[in-house]
Amino acid sequence: MIKNQKIQEIIDFYLQACIEAGSNIQYGKIESEMAGPIQDSTKEYQIWLPIKSEITEDELQQFEEELGYKLPKDYKAFLQHKHFYELYISEASFCEHPVNKWSSYLKKMIFDGWPHEYLVDKGYIHFADWSDWGALCFDTNSKTEAYDYPVVLWDHDRPLEIQEISQNFNSLILKLDDEHEESYKIRQLD
Repeated sequence: MIKNQKIQEIIDFYLQACIEAGSNIQYGKIESEMAGPIQDSTKEYQIWLPIKSEITEDELQQFEEELGYKLPKDYKAFLQHKHFYELYISEASFCEHPVNKWSSYLKKMIFDGWPHEYLVDKGYIHFADWSDWGALCFDTNSKTEAYDYPVVLWDHDRPLEIQEISQNFNSLILKLDDEHEESYKIRQLD
């Protein structure tokens, strides 16, 4: 469970916003535990609902061993909070996190997403996309207490440049929420 109540509230707010906007749809098959109560079998998509995460400490430890890196404690708490297919906060799109298949989706993002030589081979662990042009990554090169890595932004148009955008995962979530709120206020004024 996420120990920082504010972070948990932010995650839950954006998952609920996804439902309220009707964008909690997934093309193709979804995990039955996440299926909405009303499904139309004639449609190519299914409605999903976020559910409480079922990830155990042992599963996280096994994932870290396969990854070859320790994950930040706050990010592990995020993974153990809710399962979802879509989570957008500001320009960040977090890796799909369905029950039963979360680790395969995350491994695919890390190892089969952007080129290894720019990210994972250099110690940058990709966990979310940024808009349609970049990746949010943990910078494992920064030795920190409890693996509380800074979050960096990698731009596929400038693959050799890395920009630090947050001191850690929790501060990233707070920053993204602030950015979203600010852009919402600006849209209201237009």
